[in-house]
Amino acid sequence: MTPVELSRTVLHAVRRAVDEGELAVAVLPERVVVAPPGPGGCGDYATSVALQLARPAGQPAPAVAELLRTRLLRTDGISDVVVTGPGFLNISLDGDADGRLVRDILRAGLRYGHSDTLAGQTVELHAAHDARAVVLMDAVARVLRSQGARPRLTCAGPPEDAWVRILGVPSDISSDIPAGTGTGTDAPLRPVPAPADPTPLGRDAARWALLHPAPHDRPHIGDSQSEQHLAQRETNPLFRVRYAHARTRALLRNAADLGFTPEPGPLTPEGDGPLTFDDDGPLATEGDGPLTSDGDAQGLIQLLADHPRVLAATAAHRAPDRLARHLVAVADALAPLLPSVLPLGDEKPSAAHHARLALAEAAGTVLAGGLSLLGIDAPEHL
Repeated sequence: MTPVELSRTVLHAVRRAVDEGELAVAVLPERVVVAPPGPGGCGDYATSVALQLARPAGQPAPAVAELLRTRLLRTDGISDVVVTGPGFLNISLDGDADGRLVRDILRAGLRYGHSDTLAGQTVELHAAHDARAVVLMDAVARVLRSQGARPRLTCAGPPEDAWVRILGVPSDISSDIPAGTGTGTDAPLRPVPAPADPTPLGRDAARWALLHPAPHDRPHIGDSQSEQHLAQRETNPLFRVRYAHARTRALLRNAADLGFTPEPGPLTPEGDGPLTFDDDGPLATEGDGPLTSDGDAQGLIQLLADHPRVLAATAAHRAPDRLARHLVAVADALAPLLPSVLPLGDEKPSAAHHARLALAEAAGTVLAGGLSLLGIDAPEHL
């Protein structure tokens, strides 16, 4: 169960409690925020929804929390719910929640995080006649389509031929200003223009250079600044994202040569039991290659689980930079896992190796899907 799914599950429990007369609330919350527990909390996620509902329901927050706790405990995928403090709900997911997330990603493939939330909505997008504005509009349209919307693109003038050939923007963008017939007409997209022509960078580097900064920030293009977008080194965030994806594909090829395949499951060797922690973090266990810390793995898993929310927020705010930054975070969180995926020397592949390979493949899938929505290629070899 992803954080987005858990949020919807808690909201559904609230609505059912209201419908069945257990809570008297005139206005229901539009959404429920879940986050890792704070000090004094426990479990995988916590929410303060009971505190928000207490006053309008005319009940103490702990009583509202207990009512919701009873309902949530009957939900598949939730193993325990504990009420702490003034009424926080602390929710523990089933032990295989991470494995189910990885399976969900591998099953959905590049469409992981896509939804029909905006199905039936036609969104009018209009861009200034500027390379960055048109590339931004194209990326926003791609993400909107992933959420079920039907974007219609217009520009203050016909796209330049180089924008179509090199930057990959659609050639059929209309230069007619929309009449506002859609269900949503945005203000014109007017990001800070690039200080120089981005086309010499080529499609992938140019699109990243234009999309990675927030629209109100100036892209680093021109003179020596352009070189950083082509550099194959760790200081280049696009390189880190594409290199991380290429590494996952290489691991899958190498694993196939060794005769084992990805299989979601526990990331640590069976029989070792839970990780033991000291003041410096988790202690390593014997065998099965260098142990990736539980914190590293959980950080990556949290980012993968958050991918659907990032896509929804990118669509809602017309902000592809959110997706670009998310992909950088995924790539950076994946890096510590990669050395422990394959067995070392004469070591036989264990269940933990199968699980790490599956997690790496899932992360690579998210990176490739995200880059595709930005209109950027994800090469298998780099």
